This record gives sequence, C-alpha cells and structure tokens, in this order.
Amino acid sequence: MYSRCEKKMKKKIFVMMLVCILGLSLASGILLAGEKKLKFAWCPTITDPFYFMIGRGAQKKANELGVDLFVSEYPKAWAPEIQVPILKAVATRGDIDLLFTGPSSTEALIAPLREIYAMGIEVITVDTYIGDGDYSKPSDYSFPLAYIGTDNFLGGKEVAEHLAKMIGYKGKVFVETTNPDVSSVVNRVKGFKEGIKKYPDIELVGVEYCLDVQEKAQSQVAAALQANPDIVGIFGTNLYSAQGAYQAVVNAGLTGAVKIATWDATEDLIAALRSGKVDLILAQKPAEIGSLAVEWGYKYFHGEKVPKKIVPGFFFFTKDNVDKPESQQYIYK
Repeated sequence: MYSRCEKKMKKKIFVMMLVCILGLSLASGILLAGEKKLKFAWCPTITDPFYFMIGRGAQKKANELGVDLFVSEYPKAWAPEIQVPILKAVATRGDIDLLFTGPSSTEALIAPLREIYAMGIEVITVDTYIGDGDYSKPSDYSFPLAYIGTDNFLGGKEVAEHLAKMIGYKGKVFVETTNPDVSSVVNRVKGFKEGIKKYPDIELVGVEYCLDVQEKAQSQVAAALQANPDIVGIFGTNLYSAQGAYQAVVNAGLTGAVKIATWDATEDLIAALRSGKVDLILAQKPAEIGSLAVEWGYKYFHGEKVPKKIVPGFFFFTKDNVDKPESQQYIYK
C-alpha cells in the first residue's frame, strides 16, 4: 500500500515525464520542419549546348545533395523580353528557395531579379551577371548570393595570345561577337583587345554583333573579308558567332589561310576543329558551373558563407589534343 504522499510523488513524476516526452516530440518536430527538402530553380537563358551542360551539372549535384531541382523552359532566343516572363512565372510558384540563371542583360535584368529576391527567393547568377558583377559592394544589384562563371576577360586575353602566335604575330584580325549588353561576351571582346594590343604588327579591323543569329554572323564576316581581303585571323566569341565565322571563311575558300579562334566546345565546333575549319576552341566548364550553383546554394541554407564570385577555369582545344582521352570531358555533349 502506498501512502498519500507517495501517490502524489508518483503522480508528479508521471506528469514530469509526460511533459518531457511532449517537449522532445515538439523539438523533434521543429528539427524535421527545419530539414525540409530544399527546392531550387534552374532558369536557362537560351537553348544551346552550353546551357544544357549547366543544367546537367546542376541536376547531378542536386541528386547528390537531395535537393529538388525545377528546370524552366529553355528559351529559343536570348532576350530580356523572353527571359523575364519565364523568371516571374517560376518565382510565383511559391515553392522555390533559390533561383539561378544567366542574366540576358547587365542592366535590364536588375529590377526583375531584385523583385524575385524581394519575394524571399535567393538568387545566383551563372555565366553572366548584372551590373558590373561585383556583388560585394553596396549597390542596387548586390543582392545575388554569387556570380559563378568563367573569367571572360582573362579568356579573351588568352585567346588573343594564342591567335597572335598562330598568325605569326602580324596581320589583320577581326572579331565576330553577339550582344553588346551581355557581360560574358563584352568581357571576352575587352580581354581580346587587351591581349592583342601588345603586338604592334597586329591590327584589329573590326568588331561586329550578330545578336546570336548565325546567318547574320556569316554575312558580317563575309563582308569583313571583302573589305579586308588580307585578314588572317578571326575570333568568334560564342557558338553562333563562331559557326557563322568559319562558314564564311569556308565559302570564301580561305580555310587554313585565315586562322579562327572560337569560344565553347560544342560538338559542331569540335568537328570543325578536327576538319581544319577551326584552329582553336576555348572550352568553359558549364557542368561545373551548374554543380557549383547547387552546391553553394545548399551550403548557404546550411549556414555557410557564400563567396561573391566563384570562377571555374577553362581549357583550350587544338587539333593536337582534341582526340586525347583526357580532353573529352570538356566537350559539350
């Protein structure tokens, strides 16, 4: 038989144990809620092999980390008026924690991306950036977590050095590029100009913008070759610029006489390199860019500080190394 005092004591102990159990259950529920599955959105800027490779790298890393990756449609053309409605539609889903994309303009994408950020969605820009790309200083475009992409200025400068060597450090050269307000290609041209100016016997005779239209690039290069028949080198700053450039040279019967340096190791450009229509290709690392976007987004939501600029390297293809086993990883397949 228990005394009344003992019964009261046992009742208190039971109540305390019940409170502890309930408390632990509540705490466990909070932890589980805090560990909800993250959902990121990859919003490509255009339909091309480079952006497909970014998506592939992002998906692989998302699978590794247990992140749910939503992929929006791939636009058919590079333009803010096409990109912005897609971004806004993704943001209004209401379930996105982080969105990463390549801004199609340094200025026109600032306000739309800032609106998305104000909705509580973190932003990372890949391949291209907004403003001047320096998100570490206070500005109206400093809100993205990071810019992740190639050092395009350095790449352009190194292309110039390679092309200069190929043409014997003398002669006329021409640049075929795409959009005048996109950070990546703007810096490739700037870097190329910086690299080429140290060679006094090389003259840059023109820079043209094809707006990502291969046929326009081809006609512009054809016109440049007619105006300057002694051009000995051409730099095509992206896929469409490069494809148009080498086709114009082929049509003019100048394959081999005019050296062509290009950007982005698509299967088409790799085939052109093997056949002698192209002489140099700078390969970026798009799969790594996509992987890093997901990885650093994941780290951010787990309390890590994200570097404001993350820059993967690049790789140069020539006819000498294009078929080596170690080079195959850099082809955009």
